[in-house]
Amino acid sequence: MTNDRLKLIKEMLETNPDDSFLKYAAALEYETDGKTKKAIETIKDLIAHDPNYLGAYYKLGKLLESEGKEKEAIKVYRQGLEVSKKITDLKTEGELSEALMLLGADEDISWP
Repeated sequence: MTNDRLKLIKEMLETNPDDSFLKYAAALEYETDGKTKKAIETIKDLIAHDPNYLGAYYKLGKLLESEGKEKEAIKVYRQGLEVSKKITDLKTEGELSEALMLLGADEDISWP
């Protein structure tokens, strides 16, 4: 089955290869199509080019969890937590802290 949204997103990425939102959207479409590894690769690329795109950390962590890579997910959540603290995004900080708590990796999280 052809994913028309993914095709359109890829076309837009050809014109705007550094567009973080388009990369994130592509990753979501890969996930929808069951291409988890490609989704993970796409979000890792997004974070490498735009480390302040906070939503990417949560999504990447969840994708890694779905692949049974909890330790890597914890590392990603912690990276995102540091970024969220630097730019004072309390909503994302809370979401990432909760993700860590659910994995039992919240022992060193300090609340504001």
